[in-house]
Amino acid sequence: MPTQPRFPPSAAPLATALAALLLLGLTAAQAQDRGSVNPKPLPPLADPDAPTTPAKELFGRAATPAPGPARPYGSYAKGCFSGGEALPVDGTTWQVMRLSRNRMWGTPQLVDFIERLAARAPKVGWPGLLVGDMSQPRGGPMLTGHASHQLGLDADVWLTPMPGRRMSRVEREETSATDMVRGDRLDIDPRVWTPEHLRLIRLTAQQPEVARIFVNAAIKKALCREAGSERGWLTKVRPMYGHNYHYHIRLACPDGAGDCGDQAPPPPGDGCGEALDYWFSDAVLHPKPPKVKPKPKPPMTMAALPAACRAVLKAR
Repeated sequence: MPTQPRFPPSAAPLATALAALLLLGLTAAQAQDRGSVNPKPLPPLADPDAPTTPAKELFGRAATPAPGPARPYGSYAKGCFSGGEALPVDGTTWQVMRLSRNRMWGTPQLVDFIERLAARAPKVGWPGLLVGDMSQPRGGPMLTGHASHQLGLDADVWLTPMPGRRMSRVEREETSATDMVRGDRLDIDPRVWTPEHLRLIRLTAQQPEVARIFVNAAIKKALCREAGSERGWLTKVRPMYGHNYHYHIRLACPDGAGDCGDQAPPPPGDGCGEALDYWFSDAVLHPKPPKVKPKPKPPMTMAALPAACRAVLKAR
């Protein structure tokens, strides 16, 4: 789950290594990988009940939501949910991208939130939302791309406004969002950044159910510079690796969802100024490759997820 890294000067080597790993594993390009107009079904697993079977292989094959009441279980990076709903692929003020991924699912709270946010977007000069990845039908780890998005409470919204027409299936699978970050990664690209980007992100952050918004550090810098005197909303907007094509919305756990692990409160302050220095350090922008290539972590298995996720996965 994205969190704000904090390293003292003595931990610079650790920060460098972590930056290198994250830049390799959480690149913005993953969100822009092309989809397929005719996706092929995944082959069946030889032994899905084996304790060593990666959880992502199991949840990645769950094509429909788990029946029952809507409930998230676990944390944003180790969880699942039942009673999921799909965001309709077309709305008056939104369109879903990369349909072949089947990641337009979420809790009813998330689907309702996206629809309401999309309806309000034109009021701040944004014609409509292009919605990227939300969650899989039952949440859980994904085969590619995300460490979080597992509870049905996360959604990526492209930083490209919706066109004034319905996009074709080919366009939705192959069109790339706009890279908002300058080539040196020190600031936004002024050729594509607009005041409407700030207004949309501010509108989103001001909604009470939003716990976090993740953006590239250069975008956070631009928001800090252009926010004006009304700055309380900035505390929810946190810098994170990648996120230069989209912004990541994370909702808080719904009221009464006792099995849902909420996001910790954001640090005090608006997160601007010196709080951004780490993200523009040489260790982050130009990380040196580690002397010893780290061993890849073994994939998460069902044992790492809440026990309820087994029932969610098996529910019919």
